[in-house]
Amino acid sequence: MTTPDDLTPEKITPYGTDSPKGEQVEEMFDNIAPAYDFMNRAMTLGIDRGWRKKVVKGVAGQHPSAILDVATGTGDLAIQLARAVTGATVTGIDLSEGMLSVGRRKVREAGLDNRVSLIQGDCLSLPFPDNSFDIVTVAFGVRNFEHLDKGYREMTRVLKPGGMLFVLELTTPTSPLVKPFYKLYTRGVIPLLGRLVSHDTRAYSYLPESIAAMPRGRRMTAMMESAGMTGCGFRPLTLGVSAIYYGLKPKH
Repeated sequence: MTTPDDLTPEKITPYGTDSPKGEQVEEMFDNIAPAYDFMNRAMTLGIDRGWRKKVVKGVAGQHPSAILDVATGTGDLAIQLARAVTGATVTGIDLSEGMLSVGRRKVREAGLDNRVSLIQGDCLSLPFPDNSFDIVTVAFGVRNFEHLDKGYREMTRVLKPGGMLFVLELTTPTSPLVKPFYKLYTRGVIPLLGRLVSHDTRAYSYLPESIAAMPRGRRMTAMMESAGMTGCGFRPLTLGVSAIYYGLKPKH
């Protein structure tokens, strides 16, 4: 019998075809890019904004000058980081050109073209030298990695010694009081809303499946430590439906 602990993110793909997960993820986000921001607000009842603010507060406390936002999507976190951390440059990278097109428009409208750049690229093979960034962030992106361990190794590689990684990710609540309502909402309401709004019949069914397959809590921080991070920890948010994970790249 398959249990949640037997599942891995790599086994959960958007369309269930033989093509690599990365290609399927790119196709999915290209398909849903026009509806993505609306769906984010609708799915979380707007709470996702508050989650990002907590990440931004943690980043700002480190006073970085160079930030990398991995799986940047439509650039929400990259824009918030640039606004909050005066003088910092923010580079966002994502597989989906459709998502990036939306993000670049938002960056222009925010007047941040000179400090925020969004580029297309593979998060598992980051096109940056070792020790390039003071901070690396990921919001709702690691569960889409084709190989989670490789993604963590790459993010650790491009961090400067002493730099920090912040990961904001959806997770499955453990409270027996919350779980039934969460399951009904994520496996019933969200897929229905997604089909109506995005017209992609699989994208928002893939969402709860990929969340369920993600390592969480100490299992997630153990993966970060295996990639070379230290001082790893996590902070559950909103009854455990999301969490912020963090770690430090050792100086020596």
